[in-house]
Formats: sequence, C-alpha cells, structure tokens
Amino acid sequence: MFIQTEQTPNPQTLKFLPGKVVMDQGTAFFQNTNEASNSPFAKRLFEVEGVNGVFFGSDFITITKDQSLDWQVMKPLVLGSIMDHYNSGDETIISNKTNHDNSLKVDENDSDIVKQIKELLDTRVRPAVAMDGGDIIYDSFKDGVVYLQMQGACSGCPSSTATLKMGIENMLKHYVPEVQEVRPINE
Repeated sequence: MFIQTEQTPNPQTLKFLPGKVVMDQGTAFFQNTNEASNSPFAKRLFEVEGVNGVFFGSDFITITKDQSLDWQVMKPLVLGSIMDHYNSGDETIISNKTNHDNSLKVDENDSDIVKQIKELLDTRVRPAVAMDGGDIIYDSFKDGVVYLQMQGACSGCPSSTATLKMGIENMLKHYVPEVQEVRPINE
C-alpha cells in the first residue's frame, strides 16, 4: 500500500492520501480520543503520541499534531497506523453511530437565502477547502451574518481567518447581497 502525503497551509497538519476510500459519504472530525468512540480508525490514530486531531474526507485523512513534535518522527508512525487500519478490515466509522456532517444538505425549512448560501458553500468552497485537507461546516445565518466552522487542516490554521474573510465572505457577499459578514464559530 502506497500512501501519499501533502503539506497543508497549517504547518501542524499533514494530509494523507491512502489511495482508498476513507469515508463513503460526508466527513468526520475528531479532536480527541473521547470523540472517537464510534471510529476504530480515529482511535487507532490517536494512539500515536502527539496526534491532536483526526479528520476524514472521502479519500484523505488529515492529521493535526502537537506543536512540540516533529513530522519526521510522527509521519512513519501515522503511516503505520493507516496501513494497520486498512489491513484490519475495521470500519472507519461504526455505521450505527453517524458522526459525519450534513450541515450543507438543503432542508425544506431553509429560507431561499440559506439554500443559496449552502449551495455556494457546497459547490464552490467545500472542494477548495478539501484540497487543503479540511472542511467547512455551516452553522447558521442570522442578521446578515453567516456562521461557519472550519475543520481538519483548516481548524486552527493561521490562514483560516483570511480564507473566511477574504475568500468566503467576499464570494458570498457577491452572490447573496443579504450576506454582510462571515464569522467563525469554535466548538
């Protein structure tokens, strides 16, 4: 099994591409072992000393490490855990407990503005953010402000504020005049 790695804009985060499906649908983000109770794969990755975050995309895994440790030491251990997972036959996520995001799924109760915001985020923003090893989660739209959460490599990334303000906010304001601002939320 050949696993490729890619740098992300966040120096504490590395993107791993196993060449296999990671998530059949959606994404999942774990910030500690307790959150990983329904994911044998995430639990295995948190066993590597210094892993502070695990994000699963459709065909990639993004790992965030402790700032005090070096990727040269951690990378072989993470690669070994990824190979162990695929050799084990374990599921990425135990299916009876879903943890993947559906925040951009259009709901019939959504206003036309919210539907337009979700569509733009899903088709224009999410693919670009995924290329950097992350995802964007829609929270709400209130009084002209769109609230979003950054996940994976984008969570805690030094350039995530610029991405939100310069990229996403400007794009949403252009297409949806009711949008006045985009703000991050932190869980």
